[in-house]
Amino acid sequence: MSALVFLAPGFEEIEAITVIDVLRRAEIETVVAGLVANPIVAARHTRHVADVHLADVDSSREFEIVVLPGGAEGAKQLSESPLVRDWLARQRERNQWVAAICAAPTALQAHGWLHREQKIISHPSVQAQFPAGQVQADRRVVVDGKLITSLAAGSAMEFAFEIVRQLRGPDAVAKVNLGVCAQL
Repeated sequence: MSALVFLAPGFEEIEAITVIDVLRRAEIETVVAGLVANPIVAARHTRHVADVHLADVDSSREFEIVVLPGGAEGAKQLSESPLVRDWLARQRERNQWVAAICAAPTALQAHGWLHREQKIISHPSVQAQFPAGQVQADRRVVVDGKLITSLAAGSAMEFAFEIVRQLRGPDAVAKVNLGVCAQL
């Protein structure tokens, strides 16, 4: 079981670090790939070190899920990256999971990955960019097919646990929650 998490300049710290932490606690091998060389400066000007540059991740390697953290600038960077586009295409071809939080669903849209009928949630600041009826504004996390989306930094823990639930099941969620004591 493995995950690939993208870190783009301007990513939202809570959204990325929470997911990385929870996935690793769930014993899901998690590769953190930077779109730029280390260190990567996040939205709140904290500096982070990725495991590897995204360009150096073997494209033949299969990941059960790729994760796109949000943040306005981070989402813009993800939207403009041909490497992200290629990984999204591979995930679709391999019928594997994709997860995006906050403004990151705009990157899915920019790369032509979203179907109009797919249900999502995103940060309220970008919801108008999606077709009417696509955004489930009353939800904090939405699962539709092999896509998991989430509202914002405040729903990062719910988002991370939903990824674990989909990949490893409810028992894995319960086991991880013994250590973090989240309100589920």
